Amino acid sequence: MVHVQRTFPVSGTVPDVIDYLADFGHAEAWDPGTVSCVREGSGPLQVGARWTNTSTFRGRTTVLRYRLAERSAQRLTFVGENKTAHSVDDLVVRDVGAGTEITYTADIRFKGLARLADPFLRGTFETLADETVEQLTRVLAGR
Repeated sequence: MVHVQRTFPVSGTVPDVIDYLADFGHAEAWDPGTVSCVREGSGPLQVGARWTNTSTFRGRTTVLRYRLAERSAQRLTFVGENKTAHSVDDLVVRDVGAGTEITYTADIRFKGLARLADPFLRGTFETLADETVEQLTRVLAGR
């Protein structure tokens, strides 16, 4: 399994950041790997909402179906799945007195033969995590 985690300061209040991130469709703006992220259905952004996320990774295009698995005043958890991977993106947003801080944790478990590539992909995911921090910080500052 690949595990990456970053904690970083962002602009905006905890409720505003949670409300923005709850729409996983916004990943097109803040996730450097996401090509498109389209909501399935409509209605409130609550547990059970789903998106189809298309991303590029190491020159390959992959599609995962994500669902919002947890939503609270300070936490969002998205679970993505396809035939070769299971991904959990967990975002905890805290008021740290002088501002707002996000702890973003991504756990990716590969399935089948894709598991063999796991040790070789860690560095790529670490780089992607750093790029995500930079892009998400910029996007939230510009809102």
